[in-house]
Amino acid sequence: MSNKILFVFEGEKTEKQITDNLQKYFVSENSIIHCAYCADVYQLYEQINEDEDLDTFQLLKERGQNEKVLSEYKRSDFAEIYLFFDYDGHATSADDDKIERILSFFNEETSVGKMYISYPMVEALKHCSDEIDFRKLKVEAKKNISYKQLVNSEAHKTLKQITKYTKEIWIQLIDLHVGKMNYIFRNNFSIPSEMIFQNAIFQKQVEKYIKIDSTVAVLSAFPIFLFDYYGSKYISNLLSDSKIP
Repeated sequence: MSNKILFVFEGEKTEKQITDNLQKYFVSENSIIHCAYCADVYQLYEQINEDEDLDTFQLLKERGQNEKVLSEYKRSDFAEIYLFFDYDGHATSADDDKIERILSFFNEETSVGKMYISYPMVEALKHCSDEIDFRKLKVEAKKNISYKQLVNSEAHKTLKQITKYTKEIWIQLIDLHVGKMNYIFRNNFSIPSEMIFQNAIFQKQVEKYIKIDSTVAVLSAFPIFLFDYYGSKYISNLLSDSKIP
């Protein structure tokens, strides 16, 4: 069985910076190959809608930007596929029913792939500072709020350059985002004892934020992926060890 993992990104730059840095400290035992879809989650939905027997790997391989990186591989070379996309609720084709179907389709990393959504987009990872109550942090979901610029103005200076993240920074971000995931789902800002599925997170985003005031709770997909990948016990121990003086 191959130990290679395929990471599929919506874009080609920021997401790759995140995983290149993340791999210095996590998931380093596996060989991770990166590729990009270079379109939003709603366009991916349209392709699924046209073909319910969609072969994820073949779809990616046929996209021009992946021709070189995936040319020497076949689907059996990858034990797992993970897709990282933005919620992008202000996109022209945005539709919450589409997100629900996407998450129902991409729900198994060993077959079609498992989807992780960042709310509102990938820059959510660094939308943290001493002045922000991250537990309560939410932003407009259905308007273009120039989120990248907003994060750049509000994020702590140590978080602005992803390529310089240390393991200690990652541990802090895991603590914040995994706690926020549990807060969204259970109103409890703490590390949960079990995995919370992506479609369940989305349903709570709709119920508690989107339908109430057209916002989303800021949440990054990457710390959530690490929590799912390693499990609650490992992450809890990692966070506990980091707090020992």
